[in-house]
Amino acid sequence: MIFRFTTAVATCALVMFALAAGAAAPATVFIDDLTWTELRAEIAAGKTTIIVPVGGTEQNGPHMTLGKHNVRVTALAQRIAQALGNALVAPTVAYVPEGSVDPPAAHMRFPGTITIPDATFEKLVEYAARSFKLHGFRDIVLIGDHGTYRKSLKAVADRLDREWRSTPVRVHALDEYYAAFETLFTQALARRGYRTDEIGTHAGLADTALAMAIDPRLVRADKLRTAKPASRAEGVYGDPRRASAELGQEGIDLIVSTSVAAIRHAVAQR
Repeated sequence: MIFRFTTAVATCALVMFALAAGAAAPATVFIDDLTWTELRAEIAAGKTTIIVPVGGTEQNGPHMTLGKHNVRVTALAQRIAQALGNALVAPTVAYVPEGSVDPPAAHMRFPGTITIPDATFEKLVEYAARSFKLHGFRDIVLIGDHGTYRKSLKAVADRLDREWRSTPVRVHALDEYYAAFETLFTQALARRGYRTDEIGTHAGLADTALAMAIDPRLVRADKLRTAKPASRAEGVYGDPRRASAELGQEGIDLIVSTSVAAIRHAVAQR
């Protein structure tokens, strides 16, 4: 009888512990994973920087998925927020300007690419920032994984900073994030002996290596094992055939470290 009672008590304790653990706030930087009361507590505890990742849904050649930008910027935003220690990450913006629909231009010529007008995009980002200001965030950081809308992110940041100049809230269009990929990673690959036309600007070696390091499921490895590289007509600007996760990790480290330093500097200037 005593054994049965002890076992029952132990079982009950384990169940209560499991329920308590399940009820605890998840260890996460993504606000999507928090309840509103958990988020309120995080802000009150000093997590007053919010990173808004902006991706895009577009063709990335025959070897890489349409959601590359969204997956990549989400993963990198997570790493940046974790390194900062006082930052959280907003839901990723997946709908961005990609060019005209009629007539279709650039990436819009390929199935799966989604575009919205510049004005619509800017309004979306603006009201995300207004929402975060209302809820107590003081530094709103916009990071864009795609080059075409950098000017729009800066326009939104400049416009809101002028409006909010008498408040402690600032919006930072973090151009250093994209520059780390566009310049620093490209230079690092060149020092390793890779050609400029191989490194590429879209779906080439640099772009593909980053995707492989973030999540190998983004890349169709069998499509890389070809005698000739995919052409511009297939949506590839570069030669991805020698891409590897090892090369991509170097790019990840550059982007994260550069972004963290830039955010800390921007917040200090605020």
